[in-house]
Amino acid sequence: MTGEKATYEFKAETKKLLDIVINSLYTERDIFVRELISNAADALEKFRHASITQTEVFDGHMPLEITIELDEEKNTLTITDTGIGMNKSELEHNLGTIAHSGSNTYLAELVEAAQKDVSLIGQFGVGFYSAFMAGQEVRVQTRSWDKSEGNEWVSDGTGSFSITEMNGLHRGTKIIVELKEDAKDYAQKWKIDSIIKQYSAFVSFPIKLDGETINTVQALWTKNKNDVKDEEYNDFYKFVGNAATDPMYRLHFSADAPLAINALLFVPAENFEVFGFGKVDPGVNLYCQRILIDQHSKNILPEWLRFLKGVVDSEDLPLNISRQALQDNALVAKLRKVITKRFLKHLDEQAKKDPEQYLKFWSTFGLYLKEGVTSDYEYQKEIGKLLRFESSKSEAGTPISLADYVLRMNPDQEEIYYINGPSRAAIEAGPYVEMFTKKDTEILYTMEPIDDFVLSHLGEFDGKKLVSADGADLSLTQIAEEAKEDDKEESDKLDEDTLTELTKWMQEVLAKSVSEVVVSKRLVDAPAMIVNPDGHMTSTMERILSASRKEQGIPGMESSKKKLEINPKNPLIVKLAELHKTDDIFAGEVAKQIHDNAMIQAGLVVDPLEMVERNYKILNRVVQN
Repeated sequence: MTGEKATYEFKAETKKLLDIVINSLYTERDIFVRELISNAADALEKFRHASITQTEVFDGHMPLEITIELDEEKNTLTITDTGIGMNKSELEHNLGTIAHSGSNTYLAELVEAAQKDVSLIGQFGVGFYSAFMAGQEVRVQTRSWDKSEGNEWVSDGTGSFSITEMNGLHRGTKIIVELKEDAKDYAQKWKIDSIIKQYSAFVSFPIKLDGETINTVQALWTKNKNDVKDEEYNDFYKFVGNAATDPMYRLHFSADAPLAINALLFVPAENFEVFGFGKVDPGVNLYCQRILIDQHSKNILPEWLRFLKGVVDSEDLPLNISRQALQDNALVAKLRKVITKRFLKHLDEQAKKDPEQYLKFWSTFGLYLKEGVTSDYEYQKEIGKLLRFESSKSEAGTPISLADYVLRMNPDQEEIYYINGPSRAAIEAGPYVEMFTKKDTEILYTMEPIDDFVLSHLGEFDGKKLVSADGADLSLTQIAEEAKEDDKEESDKLDEDTLTELTKWMQEVLAKSVSEVVVSKRLVDAPAMIVNPDGHMTSTMERILSASRKEQGIPGMESSKKKLEINPKNPLIVKLAELHKTDDIFAGEVAKQIHDNAMIQAGLVVDPLEMVERNYKILNRVVQN
């Protein structure tokens, strides 16, 4: 039974709004289903709260749920909730006007936002009107929990709407969307099922599609972590992370300040980027009151934490905030900072609690943390605690923390030393660690191409400067002083005048290749080594940048001239000092070969053809003698 029908004109502002929704936001049609479900969930929540204070509740026998029915023949989609409902006055006010109606500024902002971002449905309180994106006519049948008579609201989304009294309705709201010809797929179960699972999987009330409950996974992030079992966490991770294995780590936390946050984050067991799948998309979804507002969010965490999976829910964010607004929103920036710092703190706690398990994490995902150091200054201090490298005092294959290094530093040591190489064996066979080994000073081994960039960006740790062992400005105060004492005891070293003459001559011979030839105070056995002049990048960094430019088709950087340090106690250098006086030309070939050998040990490029030709000349001379 129906009563008298009353027709109303939409206010001018609402007409403009409907035009924007239908025409400017057309490409985001799926979101209208999310909006109608979100409105239904709100109505149910309002009723649940209101009913707490009532001894008798109208239609109290009805379960609190959302049902969706599809009819492909009639081309309709129907969403029903058993929530608080609306009376005639509320129906006219809520569906006949918009928030801030009468404000031209409001509409101007809406038009501008629509042009920038087609996903802003709901940002301006236009959720219900999104039904007209897919519907040529929308019918709303509703009865309020205050027991007033039910009514039906009908409109085609153009100039007017009608409200007719309708008998026989139960408490709640039913929205019947008669779909447009080009929107018939919204009457198909697979389509609505996929939308619910994407956007509304964690709505706190059952959503039944053709009698089947779709949202069966609980929103675990809203629960107290003490009430959740490991199995539940693992199952939830597999659902949100589309994974087959259990996670390596999980972090479940809530915060009230500076924002209300519920977060559940997981570290996967595998790193798919190293498997050749390319750069992975961010794996954390942003929710507001259990409704998805940003899937695989690029805003909620820095890019270097893209390997994380999970959910972040904040009631303080405007529901359905647009992607454009997410990028600029100060609340989101606060949210990102809180979550990032909390996750890094969690990693630090886990590293102390179970170092062996953390090393598994480091070997799998350490590259992302290194990326964070080089790209995100804000979190360098926290990430610095999490870095791990092998060292001269660690077991092979077992990296240590910078904190471990600092604890073992000599009392008067002021710097943390590191050296890069392709392997531990290559580093220990090179000239750069000789004096460190002799004086029992620990040195970090950085064996990945990015490591020098990481430590140079980090700059210092715990007040100790990070210094590359191939730098010419290496102070090594203690080592240098002790080396002078050792020199006094050496009887087979070259005298000062001979050394001055030798270095001057070598600098003339190698003028095209080196900036300076100096006597080393840190070489023990090797004849020579290449060091970088003050203020220059390390040899490793130079090598990587040059290779990167080559890959991109950019002309390579002109290699900066390096310093060559020579060992006055090495037999080869001693003999070279004699040879250049008797056979200057051949001595010059030997000097160039010493330089090239030192360049190779530094990991730098030399002309292989020229070097091989020179090498044969030297070998030929040796064989003849």
